[in-house]
Amino acid sequence: MNRLDFTPYRRSTVGFDRLFDLLENQVRNNGGDNYPPFNIERRNEDSYRITLAVAGFRAQDIDITAQQNLLIVQGKKRDDQPEGELLHVGIANRGFERRFELADYVRVDGADLADGLLVIDLVREVPEAMKPKKIQLKGQNTLEVVENGNQQSADRADAA
Repeated sequence: MNRLDFTPYRRSTVGFDRLFDLLENQVRNNGGDNYPPFNIERRNEDSYRITLAVAGFRAQDIDITAQQNLLIVQGKKRDDQPEGELLHVGIANRGFERRFELADYVRVDGADLADGLLVIDLVREVPEAMKPKKIQLKGQNTLEVVENGNQQSADRADAA
């Protein structure tokens, strides 16, 4: 098993504990079960799409739960049996659970199931207070001149 050691980075960084824990947990929990297969796609700067191949599952068999920084997709195995006798079972119909860690301010925008593909759209909405802002410099038309403890204003043009 490959284990990542972030100890040198933990010693020299502050506030990244959650990120290091997340990476270590992903390595530990990735036990090789790749069912169902999925894609993660970046649509643009602030939108993403997760597509899971869930052939054989109906909408009522799938449960999607969004929590803070976590998206859980579960498929429940159906108990209905086909009418005839199965000679070969090649289509997986087992239950599953997929967990996706979400960054701050990422929320589920919608989900759709069509043609055996579950599509989950995600959007990052950074609050206005957290977005970068341009700071306008105020032009200073006057220059404060201090002479003998008295303040006087003089135009820059006059001072130059």
